[in-house]
Amino acid sequence: MENINVDLLGQQIIEVISKYGLRVIAAFAILILGRILANILARASRKGMERAKVDDTLIGFVSGLVRAAILAFTVIAMLSKLGVQTTSFVAVIGAAGLAVGLALQGSLSNFASGVLLLIFRPFKKGDFVEAGGSSGSVQEIGIFTTVLHTPDNKKVIVPNSEITGGVITNYSANDTRRIDMVAGIGYGDDIAKAKAVLERIVHSHELVLGNPAPVIELSELADSSVNFVVRPWVKAGDYWRVRFDLNEAIKTEFDREGISIPFPQRDVHLFQESAT
Repeated sequence: MENINVDLLGQQIIEVISKYGLRVIAAFAILILGRILANILARASRKGMERAKVDDTLIGFVSGLVRAAILAFTVIAMLSKLGVQTTSFVAVIGAAGLAVGLALQGSLSNFASGVLLLIFRPFKKGDFVEAGGSSGSVQEIGIFTTVLHTPDNKKVIVPNSEITGGVITNYSANDTRRIDMVAGIGYGDDIAKAKAVLERIVHSHELVLGNPAPVIELSELADSSVNFVVRPWVKAGDYWRVRFDLNEAIKTEFDREGISIPFPQRDVHLFQESAT
């Protein structure tokens, strides 16, 4: 009798092993192959983005996302192979993902904008830009925010969605910039003399570029002044230094040459009515 029970138990064990053993082996095989595939695709995506010179922040995030997605599918496939009903499991994950997405609409918008900034690169670290209602030097381009340093040494954190949703002005994108200035003289001053003085000031500055050539022309006969446009070209990094120098030099040279710089004036006339 005992031999019969032992034989029956052994037979049942064999049946269980034959029924579930192959499933367990197949499930572990799926898990191992999935991990290998996840690592291969993550490395491939990283190398592809490195060749495309994508930002390091985006490279790490995307490669990690690819690996996590493949591992998630691998776990679902493994559970399905073991006989676990994964339909409801997938539905729960989908519902949870929808709820999280609705709760994080602003963050997801910033994330999408951050991805666009890192891919299309309208500016890079160190550029001086005006974007999202702020201006400053780019210190960091993150997935959700961009950090700017203003000229007066303030740290400004701008959501990426505000940057991509508006106009981006990159003052450092080109090697050279044009300075646009207006110099006004009085109507009684000598136009030819004033233009010659302006040309001498501009051409004598060592940081003003010869090509493109500076433009100095009479542009407007205004209400109280005759206005010249002064437009020299400089290297982007010399913009403010040259602008400050030229402003000072124009005032100094005009005073020395006796050329007036008019300013708005208003004449007030008082009338006294006689008593009747």
